[in-house]
Amino acid sequence: MNSQPNPLSRISSRDNAGIDLVPRTDFTALEKHLAAGNRDDSDAEGPVSAEPAQGSTAPSDKEDDAGLSEETYPEGGRRAWLVVLGSWLALFSSLGLMNILATFQSYVSTNQLVQYSSGTIGWIFSVYTFLCFFLGIYIGPIFDKYGPRWLILSGTVCLVASLMFLSFCEEYWQFLLSFGVLSGLASSLLFTPSIAAVGHYFLERRGLATGIASTAGSLGGTVFPLMLESLFRRVGWGWAIRILGFLCLTLTVAANFLIRSRLPPAENASAHPNFRIFRSPPFLLTTVAVFLLEFALFIPLTYISSYALSKGFADDFAMRLPTLLNAGSFVGRILPGYYADKIGPFNANIISVALSIVACLAIWLPAGHTTAGLVVFAVVFGFTSGSNISLVPVSIGRLCTTQQYGRYYATCYTIVSIACLIGIPIAGQILSANHGDYWGLIVFTGVIYAGSLAAFIATKVSAVGWRLWDKF
Repeated sequence: MNSQPNPLSRISSRDNAGIDLVPRTDFTALEKHLAAGNRDDSDAEGPVSAEPAQGSTAPSDKEDDAGLSEETYPEGGRRAWLVVLGSWLALFSSLGLMNILATFQSYVSTNQLVQYSSGTIGWIFSVYTFLCFFLGIYIGPIFDKYGPRWLILSGTVCLVASLMFLSFCEEYWQFLLSFGVLSGLASSLLFTPSIAAVGHYFLERRGLATGIASTAGSLGGTVFPLMLESLFRRVGWGWAIRILGFLCLTLTVAANFLIRSRLPPAENASAHPNFRIFRSPPFLLTTVAVFLLEFALFIPLTYISSYALSKGFADDFAMRLPTLLNAGSFVGRILPGYYADKIGPFNANIISVALSIVACLAIWLPAGHTTAGLVVFAVVFGFTSGSNISLVPVSIGRLCTTQQYGRYYATCYTIVSIACLIGIPIAGQILSANHGDYWGLIVFTGVIYAGSLAAFIATKVSAVGWRLWDKF
């Protein structure tokens, strides 16, 4: 039997779904980590399978794994772009809801739940975001092994049911169960396979394709607040939410017919999570970076409308801020995705997080009390947060093979879900401790972003060394 060369010695778009953009000499450290992980992990949970030395005989399962790393990618074509369209339709509903938490929070805090504190109400939306990401611990591996069909179908049923239940809510526990729990489950079932399926068809253009699919969340976050603002006045809470539910039903039913996986599962694919992948330092540091990023990201998304009301702005203006934010996010999901394919997703993420710090500490903090300052902050932060959302999946994809992408992505976000659970309530407590003054909340957000920036830089250093200008 002919010996197989080490796949890291001939990086190309056909070798693996991960490290393909930098010459081999730039990956000495990362290669050692991957090789060590493979020696420890006989079931090939590591990003790349270890290969035998010259003249040795490779076991058959290693040959299978080597074959998986030789996959080619369509990088376009009718089938590939239909999958992107299906992902777009599913993400319009799931990420669209996630991007209008401020609209829900500002409405229920002044109507059905007016007697509750900001921190208490925040738990509803924290549970939602927590479950959206935490449940991926099983949804990602299930996608890798069985594909997206039943996940998308279950997500469709749960999402529509949750919105119908939400339309009848009056009590706190009802909001917590219908939106926090059931909508969180539904969004997770839709979100994870929609992102992962795109990676089965694109490698060289994955940043652009993922960015295009994730623009759905921005447009959903732009359309939904305008639609709900009008419907709240015309037909009230109940029918406004039901109409939203019917719209989501239409979109997600279409997504069921379009989203497909392409690559066969790995020979050792399992529907169970495996935390041994944290043995890889780049993946561990990436998870820390994303944890801090998501911790900070949802604070402005949730409190920007309430902030505007506290500064005396009109209700209409406050309700439209999420629309401005999501308009900026739309551009932020496509443009950085395109450049990520040129300069590397980690480099693009580092730039984006740095701009988020500037938006919070140099725009929102000193000028947020003015109309111009708040509008500029909403657009700039929308751009940077949209970049983060579209670039993180591509960054994770650089650290593993496509056949294990769902597992890596979901495992990362399972840890990140804890940040989503505690971030909004902690921000609410900071707000209460400052007697409704938002300066502490804004500074806290900026500091958390700074920690995320440091972790992203550490990830790059662990992978390629101190060559900070390398493409990664």
